[in-house]
Amino acid sequence: MNLSPGIAAPTWSLTNQHGALVSSSDQLGHRLFVYFYPKADTPGCTEQSCLLRDVAGTIGDTVIVGVSPDHPATQAKFDNKHSLGFPLLADTDHVMAEAFGVWQEKLLYGKRYMGIVRSAFLIDAEGVLEGVWYKISPKGTPSKLLEALR
Repeated sequence: MNLSPGIAAPTWSLTNQHGALVSSSDQLGHRLFVYFYPKADTPGCTEQSCLLRDVAGTIGDTVIVGVSPDHPATQAKFDNKHSLGFPLLADTDHVMAEAFGVWQEKLLYGKRYMGIVRSAFLIDAEGVLEGVWYKISPKGTPSKLLEALR
């Protein structure tokens, strides 16, 4: 199931890297850029997150939120190590990933497994999807965000 612009974004409630519960309803009133990454502190995920950190000061009141299956403590180490400064949600049961259609079967070295397909979503202030990017590249993530905000 792939989501598309113009429909309501799935609702969610997950724990962030500081152990606080964060919900989609808390985010209403401003734009939200949600990106899903496979694993904290791996090369591609680090590049993607740091590039988003670097553009965060240029996107107004749009909030960046990262999501992966990592536990809150792992997310906290990742945040601290790279000074990311935005919420990283722990989707350990992949409920949010499934709702957004990014928890999919993958193939690596002939082995099939379930995992996150790197993807990003721009959600407007009313909770409606503005931008949807499945299989986004780490380097392409900030440019897609900036283009969508123009």
